[in-house]
Amino acid sequence: MTDLEKYTKVFAETFDVNESEVEKLEYQGIELWDSVGHMSLISALEEAFDIMLDTDDIIELSSFEKGKEILSKNAYGIKF
Repeated sequence: MTDLEKYTKVFAETFDVNESEVEKLEYQGIELWDSVGHMSLISALEEAFDIMLDTDDIIELSSFEKGKEILSKNAYGIKF
C-alpha cells in the first residue's frame, strides 16, 4: 500500500466517507470533522504512519490537501 493509499484510507475510515470523497474534505466541512473528529484523525494518522505530529502541524491540518503537504515535510518522510 502506498503512502497516498494509506492516507486516503485513514480519512475515509475516520470520517465514514467513500475514498473518492476525501479529496474535498475540509475541517468542519462535514459533521464528523469537528474538534473531536480532528483529534481522531490525528491519532489515526500518527498510528498509520508511526509518527508524532507537532502541535503546529495538528492545528494547520485543515483539509485533506493541507494534510498531504504537512506529512510530506522532511520531518515525517512520507511520500505522496
